[in-house]
Amino acid sequence: CVFYFDYYTLRKYLFLCNRIEFLEEHHRVLESRLGPVMREITDNRACAREELESLYRKIVSYVLLCSGLGSPTDIKIVREATAALQSVFPQAELGTFLTLSKKDKERQLHELTMIVTGIRLFNRDCGKGGEGIDDLPAILHEAIPATTQHIDSQIQIAQDQAYRYTAILEKAAKNPLMSVELQPYMLKEALYNVRQYEVFLQIILSDVITCAQEVEMMTKQLGAQLEQLKMTIKSKTAVPTSQVFPIFIALSRLWTSFQDETVLISVLSNLTTHLEPFLGSHDLLFPEKVMQNLLDGLTVKTDVCRVKEHLEDRVHLVDFRKQEWLFPETTANFDKLLIQYRGFCGYTFATTDGLLLPGNPAIGILKYKEKYYTFHTKDAAYLFAENPEHYIDLIKDQQKATPPQPPKKKMPEINSVTGTSSTVRKPSIHILQPRA
Repeated sequence: CVFYFDYYTLRKYLFLCNRIEFLEEHHRVLESRLGPVMREITDNRACAREELESLYRKIVSYVLLCSGLGSPTDIKIVREATAALQSVFPQAELGTFLTLSKKDKERQLHELTMIVTGIRLFNRDCGKGGEGIDDLPAILHEAIPATTQHIDSQIQIAQDQAYRYTAILEKAAKNPLMSVELQPYMLKEALYNVRQYEVFLQIILSDVITCAQEVEMMTKQLGAQLEQLKMTIKSKTAVPTSQVFPIFIALSRLWTSFQDETVLISVLSNLTTHLEPFLGSHDLLFPEKVMQNLLDGLTVKTDVCRVKEHLEDRVHLVDFRKQEWLFPETTANFDKLLIQYRGFCGYTFATTDGLLLPGNPAIGILKYKEKYYTFHTKDAAYLFAENPEHYIDLIKDQQKATPPQPPKKKMPEINSVTGTSSTVRKPSIHILQPRA
């Protein structure tokens, strides 16, 4: 059996890598769905009283649908929205509205939606309305930690599995006979796949953390805007529109951002759930009894343990005249460098038939042809640096020797090892392919 990842999920995931593009597309979809309702209003030629009343009800429905604050079929919500709309756009002004051009009508509808939304949000905060409006900040403050915790647990499971595969393959690399015996198990392919799964989860987690930061910032802004409205209105019976309308509009835009983050968290959470069967397939292919037999007598090491074993090792610059080495104390944004092979040791991968061992940046990062490489040990760093092209070519040859194959069974799995670098977000469909 070969590990593969569902291509629909992959496309969906890659699209999510850019939250701005995703949200733009999300808003385009919403606007397209509202298109027919918008056209019913802007193309309307109402004259009779009944026709004007019907048009006004359509505007109320559009405002509710566009704002996402309640159903236009709920009488209480419709009444509240109608009252808010009448306070800024009474039905008597429909005559003037109908004389506007199509674009001006669309512009006014958009502005009215934001103002009514701001009014309803303010009334909700004052305890005088807000029917059908969910408490998005509270929902997000509960959903984000739960999603983060779930992803963290999945990452830990994936890492534990990867550590066990690595321990077995590391021993096999030193024992040719064992290596031959392990071929039917496809443990190397399993290691690549579980590492790629881990990368996917790390990227999703990064997006969730970004959502958390956005929500924290927006929550402060929401409190400040509501307080500004209260100070502006106080107990006044009438306030100039020039003072309150901009705040209502800003409040509406901020709430739209809360809605965006809610959508993002929901999609990221669902995507994580969709990926979960991946680990289950590993359990089916490598039962615990089989794994325990293979692990007998072996020490399973975490990535952190492997790095700590060589923490004191360090490349000596005097040993290299032509190669450039980077170190944390002398390199700005050291931890932001795009490391080739997702941070795994290129020398080990090239010389052990594709074994993945984490590189240790503290040893020194080799800069070669504007690309950056880390290594598992000082010895590996020295050997790779003596002839980088040789080892890079070996890795390319290994990639060509194991091309992607058509799926043998449908399962939500991944056929890639790592991407091109440790911070690149879109994974390659090939094994450890260096960037061109």
